[in-house]
Amino acid sequence: MRHRTESIHVTFLAAALFITLLLLGNPLHASGNALPPGESPAIEQSKVQTDAAPMPQQADQRDEMLKTEIKAAPADVSPYSSNPAAVKAVDRSIWLFAERLKEKFSLWLTRSGKYLDLMKEILKANNIPEDIAFLSLIESGFSPNAYSVARAVGPWQFIASTGKRYGLKIDWWRDERRDPVKSTAAAASYLKDLYEMFGSWNLAMAAYNAGEGKILKAVNRTKGGDYWSLLNTSYIRRETKEYVPHFIAARMIAADPQAYGFENLNYHAPLAYDEVVLDKPADLEVVARCAGVDVDVIRELNPELRRWSTPANVPSYTVKVPAGTRDFFSENLSKIPEDERFSIVRYTVKKGDTLGKIANRAGVPVSVVIELNGGIKPPKAGETIYLPPKEKFAMDRDDRAVVKKVACKKSGKKRAGNKKVIVAAYHRKDSVLND
Repeated sequence: MRHRTESIHVTFLAAALFITLLLLGNPLHASGNALPPGESPAIEQSKVQTDAAPMPQQADQRDEMLKTEIKAAPADVSPYSSNPAAVKAVDRSIWLFAERLKEKFSLWLTRSGKYLDLMKEILKANNIPEDIAFLSLIESGFSPNAYSVARAVGPWQFIASTGKRYGLKIDWWRDERRDPVKSTAAAASYLKDLYEMFGSWNLAMAAYNAGEGKILKAVNRTKGGDYWSLLNTSYIRRETKEYVPHFIAARMIAADPQAYGFENLNYHAPLAYDEVVLDKPADLEVVARCAGVDVDVIRELNPELRRWSTPANVPSYTVKVPAGTRDFFSENLSKIPEDERFSIVRYTVKKGDTLGKIANRAGVPVSVVIELNGGIKPPKAGETIYLPPKEKFAMDRDDRAVVKKVACKKSGKKRAGNKKVIVAAYHRKDSVLND
C-alpha cells in the first residue's frame, strides 16, 4: 500500500528546528569505542548504548545545523526537526558517531571519497535521492568486504536471497554483492520498489533494514503513516528505530565534518578504472602482470572475485584494471599464450571415482567440476578432467559458513537418528516387559 509522503514546508521547518534545538541542544560527550574488525557497522551500532545526556551547543552552531539539515535533506526525505522524539534520536546518533565511534567513523568518512560520487551518480540515474548513498556508510562504512553475522555482504549489506532477486550473481566464483557498482544499482532498484510501496523514503529506509513485511505490519498497526510514529512502539526492533536517525546523523556529519569535530580527514581518491572484456578466464596474477600492477590492486578493483581467476562459468567477463592501462594491458595479454593465462589441474579419473568423490577431494562443489569440464557426464576411468589448483585458492568466509551449516545439519540428523533408535529400543523393552 502507498502512504502519504512525509514532507514539511522549509519555512515551518526552520522555525520548528530552531525552537526544538534551543530546548534540546545537541550531544557531544567523549568516549572512543571502535567496532571490532570484520563486523558490519549497522549490526554493531545496535549493540552500543547511546543514552548519554546531551550537552547544549552554542546558538551559532545550532544555526549551522539548521542550514546543514536544509541543505543536505534529499527530496522527499522528511526533515526530522519538527518532532522532539526524532530530534532526540538524531542527537544520540550524532553523539555516537562524533564521540563514541569517532575513530571508526573517521575511517568511514575518508573511505567515502572512493565510492560516494560513484554511488550518487548511480542513484541519481535511478531517480533516487543522491544522499541515500549514506545508507552505505551506516550499513558497511563503505566497505566492499563488510560481512555480518547474518551473512549480509558488501557495501549495501545484501543477504543472498535479496541480492539475487535484484540481479546480483552469487556463486563459487564471484559475489557481486561486493561490487560497488553492481550492488549500488541493485540497492537503487530495491529502494525504488520500497518507496513505491510506502511513499516515504524514511519508511523505505526502515524497510531496507527490517524488511518490507515488518514495516508494513508496523504501519498498519499504528495507523500513523510515518516512520517517526513507530519509535515509541514495540513493533520494530531497536536497530530499526536507530536506522533512520543514524542515516540523518551520518549525512549531516558528512556534509560538514569540521562542525562535529572531524579534522584533517584524508579522503580516498575517487574510484577510477578501465574495463577490459576477457573472452576466456584468466588468473588475477596474469591480469595484474599485464596491467603492470600488484595483484592486490586488481583484487581491490574487483572485490567481487572470490578465487584466483576471473569466473570460468561464463563465456566472457569484464574485469577492471587501473585507469589508463587498457591498451597497455591488451598489448601485454596478447603476448601470453592462451594456455598460460588460466591455471588448471588435469586429473585422470580412477576406477570407482564419482563426481562427488572427485569434488570432495578437490575441496570444491560438484557444480564447479562440471563447469570446468563443460557439463561432463559421470566420468569414466582413464578419462582426463580439469580441476581447480588447490594451491591457488582457499575457503573464504562464505565457504566456511556453508561448511558449518552443512555440518550442523548432519549433526542434527545424527542426533535425531540416535533419539529414534533410543525411543525404538525403549518401546521394544517396554513391549517385552508388558508381555
